[in-house]
Amino acid sequence: MHRFIIVGGGAGGLELATRLGDRFGSTDGKAPPKAQVTLVDRNPTHIWKPLLHEVAAGSMDPFTQELEYAAQALWHGFEFQQGELVGLDRAARRIVIGALRDEEAGELLPQRELEYDTLVIAIGSTTHFFGVEGAQQNSIALDTVGQAELFRKRLIAACMRAEHFAPEPVAAGVDDGEDDPGVDPVPRIQVAIVGAGATGVELSAELRNTAQVLSAYGLHKLDPKHDIGIVLIEAGPRILPALQERVSLATAELLTKLGVKLMTGETVAQVSRDSIRTASGKTIRADLTVWAAGIKAPAILANLEGLPTNRLGQLIVRRTLQTETDDNVFALGDCAACPWPGNERNVPPRAQAAHQQASFLFKSFERMLQGKPLHEYTYRDFGSLVSLGHYSAVGNLMGGLIGGNMLIEGLFARFMYMSLYRLHVAALHGYARMVLDTVAHWLRRSTAPRVKLH
Repeated sequence: MHRFIIVGGGAGGLELATRLGDRFGSTDGKAPPKAQVTLVDRNPTHIWKPLLHEVAAGSMDPFTQELEYAAQALWHGFEFQQGELVGLDRAARRIVIGALRDEEAGELLPQRELEYDTLVIAIGSTTHFFGVEGAQQNSIALDTVGQAELFRKRLIAACMRAEHFAPEPVAAGVDDGEDDPGVDPVPRIQVAIVGAGATGVELSAELRNTAQVLSAYGLHKLDPKHDIGIVLIEAGPRILPALQERVSLATAELLTKLGVKLMTGETVAQVSRDSIRTASGKTIRADLTVWAAGIKAPAILANLEGLPTNRLGQLIVRRTLQTETDDNVFALGDCAACPWPGNERNVPPRAQAAHQQASFLFKSFERMLQGKPLHEYTYRDFGSLVSLGHYSAVGNLMGGLIGGNMLIEGLFARFMYMSLYRLHVAALHGYARMVLDTVAHWLRRSTAPRVKLH
């Protein structure tokens, strides 16, 4: 049997493993499989990464949205191996998975080797701190559920503590809003978000809703808008620099109405425990700092037996998604630098790209097993949507969806944004189960607080 190994159970990797398992695996335990499909991930569960800002704000309980890889493997005819990729032997077509350890129980699984005929690397991306002094030590990234939960708990603790303790005196030179008309100086607590891409913008909007809910449930008696400050810091001239300018302007207007302070054109030079210093000399008070300023590929990709990478550490792939030096190794999603014909940059690191590439590779592997040549992948940009939490959403639809390019916002944009996740659920479970999951999610939300309170 042909042996497929997919490393990384994110949006693209898990969708590909599911479709390959359904097509070539044995889902009933009776019929022999046509191919062996193995998914490798260092975590036991999957959560859609674009939801992590909601986890950080407490508006989503991750444990109700997580999917266990072992269960998905049983239901869809593939095998799951938990562990982290630590090595690759391309000559022997073998990967090395590191030992699995538990803080209390010690080593659970030893280091293992798995042989493949076709390897797909889909391990996503990690936060890029750009070597900024103190950034990694004094800020929280949102790469994992654990990091998002850590920020949520620290936010609740900061709100509860600020009610009973006065804020520290503002040091000279601190940009606390006193020079800006209409901005209340010295909030009791202040959250600074570095990076005004989709993650930073979405988190800032969600946090405003979180502050109101925490106050309503009595976890603090602060004024949600004036006592809890939210500052969004962006090095570029505008927020959402990767999207169209009119989307950026519409989003900035909505965030300003929510009381989010926008600081553009400010490059962060240093992050300390309670403040941020910019290259222009400004100092911003920060009781909590979230770093969402950029991404890079995991460091392991630079050590995979000569597979070429770019400056962000991404594997350089051809339009077939095969790596430049090995036809048996493919890459997709955020960790792949894939050409985008007609554009100066590569395919952007978005969930829609990972979904498209997973579907493309599924069809490519069907052709490959039939001895047919592989097609070339072409990215189709259907636009971008940014959630502004409970309040709204904004974005643009383009390409095949409407035959043009249209700015959308409000409830319709919010509905379209929510549909993206539901389409991901449908890709993993089918449309019938997706509908049931949607109803179950709605029922849970109707009988629980809008924000996780503990």
